[in-house]
Amino acid sequence: MNKVFVFFILLSVFSIAFIAPLESEFIKPKNFPKPKYNFQNNPFDSNKINIGRALFYDPILSKDSSISCASCHSNYTAFAHVDHALSHGIADRIGFRNAPGLMNLAWHENFMWDGAINNLEMQALAPITNHLEMDEDLNQLLAKLNRSIFYKNLFKQAYGDDAISTDRFLKSITQFLLQMVSANAKYDSVKNGNAIFTSQEKNGYHIFKKNCATCHAEPLFTSLKFEQNNLAIDPNLKDMGRMRITQNPQDSICFKVPTLRNIAFTFPYMHDGRFSKLQDVLHHYENIQLLTSNNKRIKIKLNKSEKVDLTAFLITLTDQKFLFNPALAFPKKLLLLNRRKNE
Repeated sequence: MNKVFVFFILLSVFSIAFIAPLESEFIKPKNFPKPKYNFQNNPFDSNKINIGRALFYDPILSKDSSISCASCHSNYTAFAHVDHALSHGIADRIGFRNAPGLMNLAWHENFMWDGAINNLEMQALAPITNHLEMDEDLNQLLAKLNRSIFYKNLFKQAYGDDAISTDRFLKSITQFLLQMVSANAKYDSVKNGNAIFTSQEKNGYHIFKKNCATCHAEPLFTSLKFEQNNLAIDPNLKDMGRMRITQNPQDSICFKVPTLRNIAFTFPYMHDGRFSKLQDVLHHYENIQLLTSNNKRIKIKLNKSEKVDLTAFLITLTDQKFLFNPALAFPKKLLLLNRRKNE
């Protein structure tokens, strides 16, 4: 999708970023499997979600209060980072990988490109404490939050007292992350019997199922596994992927399969953001053979017409309601007006 076109879409809807109702309970989409996240250990509460939302957009999480989670995960681009190939931290530090889109996290058991985190409630600690990203010490962060009248009031409203602990902090952020459910694309409407594909989209869907569905399984459009995709190792990053965590040579240059949902908005692509356009990704997969983690060989061969049709289908995975959901946007009234009033 043309970046200028995306910019004007974002500009036209920027005004909707205000406080909007949040779900007080998790609602599983009709065509989705059972979530992996254990909600019994962290039941939904609108007050806790509001805390998580404020924290997600608040640069207080970084050491110098210059960047927030949203700096690399914009809601208008499916919570991905489209400005740079690699994530950017405080003091213009360059990160190690591209920041992927955040959506449907309740169905994930491993997080980050290499699966370094296996608990959603712990995931936020990785960018917060990473020297190249937010570079903040957890104890220092908790001290800052406990000095904040704004956050003390929010935590008291949510938890009954104003103590801000690691557990409460992480569970609150997690509750907001779990709100990021994308299941209202045209694809979903077709599957639920409320719409039909065009002939081009339908043909693209058949091409997708033949060539892509092993790794990008419906309805999440990811197998959630770690796979090789015939990408050459970047000589500067020297990123060995999953092997960095497992130390198993078989995991060399294996990365977590990203979701294709909202793919038109989550450029640049791949773990290092090397491809700026969707066409570049399809070109990479032309006439190659892949060996998946379950030893299935996939030979992909796409002609120009097939790539056009496949792209048409991939666009049906765009979820406008998710991208422009005011309940997930910057909480202008909550984070700016209330904080200014209380501090």
